[in-house]
Amino acid sequence: MILPIRAFGDPVLKKVAKDIEKGHPGLSELIADMYETMYEASGVGLAAPQVGKSIRLFIVDASPFAEDEELEQEERDFLKTFKRVFINPYIVEEDGEPWPFEEGCLSIPGIREEVKRQETIVLQWQDEKFKEHEEEFSGFAARVIQHEHDHLDGKLFIDKLPVLRRTMLKGKLRDISQGKTDAKYKMRFTPLK
Repeated sequence: MILPIRAFGDPVLKKVAKDIEKGHPGLSELIADMYETMYEASGVGLAAPQVGKSIRLFIVDASPFAEDEELEQEERDFLKTFKRVFINPYIVEEDGEPWPFEEGCLSIPGIREEVKRQETIVLQWQDEKFKEHEEEFSGFAARVIQHEHDHLDGKLFIDKLPVLRRTMLKGKLRDISQGKTDAKYKMRFTPLK
């Protein structure tokens, strides 16, 4: 089932999400619905808060980045199959020179801005069977994970922008919160007060 994506202004996007445990009610259905929702919106990642659930869960499918001819073949090959579920994820290490890339977000349609993120991260998480993992990610995989992980901490990519740039986006962000957007996917709006 395709779920409405919460737009900028929804309080759930600013909350710190809670860990979940094995046997969490409706988890398998939620994961399936999140994938269906993400694909419908042409996204590469989706965090549970974006569909109104304040739990530490996000999904990724970074295969669209594998088409980027400028990437090394090794990274392209990895991204082709980089589709995963991350439950209770925590970044335990960040390393490398922060690099800029223009990011967007399904909760903030129509706005893309350059964001600097660490090149390499180490992530601890559980998969959908609650098996523990720890792995190092770099490049676009690390970027997608960092973006989605931020959602679980109540942060959006625009929070990483310089104050002046955020101020310049205020009007567009207010419009998005009021439903003034041409997003081609199902959304839920909470107008800013």
